[in-house]
Amino acid sequence: MCVSRLAQLLPLLLVVAALSGCATSTAQPPRPRGPDPYFTAMYGPHPDEAFPLPATDISTVDPRFLRQQVPYVTHEPPGTIVIDTPSRHLYLVQDGGMALRYGIGVGKAGLEFAGEARIGRKALWPRWIPTSEMVAREPERYGPLASGLDPGLTNPLGPRALYLYQDGKDTLFRIHGTTEAWSIGKAVSSGCIRMFNPDVIDLYNRVPEGTRVVVIQAQSPIDPAMPPVVPPAEEAPIEAPAEDAPLAF
Repeated sequence: MCVSRLAQLLPLLLVVAALSGCATSTAQPPRPRGPDPYFTAMYGPHPDEAFPLPATDISTVDPRFLRQQVPYVTHEPPGTIVIDTPSRHLYLVQDGGMALRYGIGVGKAGLEFAGEARIGRKALWPRWIPTSEMVAREPERYGPLASGLDPGLTNPLGPRALYLYQDGKDTLFRIHGTTEAWSIGKAVSSGCIRMFNPDVIDLYNRVPEGTRVVVIQAQSPIDPAMPPVVPPAEEAPIEAPAEDAPLAF
């Protein structure tokens, strides 16, 4: 009788086993951990640069500091750069209540720039010279570099620099790349605005000289008290710096 009962159950057991095998064979493998492939490609190598750039390691980067288009409410017109220092973000204002947002590194306490400026000059693979204030503040670090560094992968300004001017004069503050990708999202620089190298290349290609830059330390970008835009034609002419003008970073 037991044998007969087993014979009746055997077909059912075989069906269950077959179904289990199908379920196992069609199960999806676990998704690998790490950056989204979209961002991995965005921050990949730039082999066609004058100094070929390797890929940027974003494996430990908070995704909110990666370049992306986001909704953004502001009174500033499209084409304006808004640097929101507290949030460690740079916004390139676009039409339709949107902006292209980049993660940035900012100046240490007491070394921040605030207010309005314009991009007075743009440079590909710029030369870097520490300011006299930087040398005086950290002589052991910057003293040996007082004569400057030629362009290259070890240059602190990276592959691009956007020079901020006020009333036609160089403020010595820059938006530039960095050799320290880990510093994006932190306040560690000597006052300038750092970006991932692929991001500063992207921004450089999008904005012309004369672009208005608003740097916020604690004020909301939609504060109605913010002064109106002054047309470029009404500003004082921009004075080009000497080729070896000192550059903060």
